[in-house]
Amino acid sequence: MGWIMYSFSMNGVNIALDVNSGAVHVVDELAFRLINELPVEGYEAAEIAVAQAEIEELRGKGQLFSASREKAERQAMAGRKAVVKSLCLHIAHACNLRCRYCFAGEGDYGGGGLMSAEVGRKAVDFLIENSEGRRNLEIDFFGGEPTLNFDVVKEIVAYAKFREKAAGKIFRFTLTTNGLLLDTEKIEYINAEMDNVVLSLDGRKEVNDRMRPCVGGASAYDMVVPRFLELVEARGDKSYYVRGTYTHENLDFSQDVLHMAELGFRNISVEPVVAAAGSPYAIRAEDVPILCAEYEKLAIYLKANPRFQFFHFMIDLQNGPCVAKRITGCGAGTEYLAVTPEGDLYPCHQFVGVDSGKFYLGSLETGVTADTAAFSMCNVYSKPECRGCFARYFCSGGCMASSYSLGGDIRLPDEVFCQLQRKRLECGLYLLS
Repeated sequence: MGWIMYSFSMNGVNIALDVNSGAVHVVDELAFRLINELPVEGYEAAEIAVAQAEIEELRGKGQLFSASREKAERQAMAGRKAVVKSLCLHIAHACNLRCRYCFAGEGDYGGGGLMSAEVGRKAVDFLIENSEGRRNLEIDFFGGEPTLNFDVVKEIVAYAKFREKAAGKIFRFTLTTNGLLLDTEKIEYINAEMDNVVLSLDGRKEVNDRMRPCVGGASAYDMVVPRFLELVEARGDKSYYVRGTYTHENLDFSQDVLHMAELGFRNISVEPVVAAAGSPYAIRAEDVPILCAEYEKLAIYLKANPRFQFFHFMIDLQNGPCVAKRITGCGAGTEYLAVTPEGDLYPCHQFVGVDSGKFYLGSLETGVTADTAAFSMCNVYSKPECRGCFARYFCSGGCMASSYSLGGDIRLPDEVFCQLQRKRLECGLYLLS
């Protein structure tokens, strides 16, 4: 058959998604029933005929019951050479918070370590040399906490800008920060030089401070919220996200999202924690119905009050991702690499040091020396769990690091996270309706 249709109703709106083409339709009850082969008693024959004719017209245009694109997309990927376009620089393997859920051993990767300016410059050179024809390149400043090594951040930005014109490249920079060390000088620099900034906050004070305690016991919430608001107010139209994590301990996370909106933030991202089963804050299967209801509550609120953007509901149906991103996602291990303070290369920031360096790929000195086929071949067509899923071209098979952390295999999506992703997609499509 090859085609996949997915239909659902939310808050009185009927939506039909043609998975292969990506076409989305808001339909009346009769069309909804016909698409789903449900009984249509009570409708006039003429009504049914008109609705059926409209469905057939859309079928003819390839917007309903469209054929699978797998063969063409596999062929396109087979002839495509992946080149590095983005680096995540671990500027500091140290942190002044001790977030309970941090994948990096509560923020410090088991020990300190700051990237030198020399390693940072080598990373810029590596990216230029391995990006081939790519003109637009990205560098993410990450940690630990990057502001612990802020002078080196500035040196790397200056060097990248020095090199970009002669190299025919354009660099974009992102910085992720917990905000504790922000001051007016740093805020001015970040707003001038960073194309995007990610501000870590989990929501309400009691939620944030439970999971994100300061070294020394002060309230992280009280310290960072005024600094984040100062940064955002001065930032103007430049991109930013306030980014949080929800856990089993705050299943009513929509209240955290709304709290951040009430504070004045307009771009918000809150994601489920990735934690080992048995952890007191790990998301459990029995939490899924509660969390799905929270997503739906948030979507219905945003439909009536579109005063902020929730990242996980944002869908672009007109200018969506290219084939590669549609089926493989972020490009970890191929187009996107992480660099440690020592100059070692890993598939992404969440794989650094995992399982005694199992995912070590090489270094800035040697280049990529490990076999990256497992990452380059990891896509929605290589994952049996994805093949029949209506969300597959929107989540691109999910996060490989999360899959490994939760199931021990980058090709094995976690079903709990899949259910949450499906609900987020439904909510995003509802908002577009």
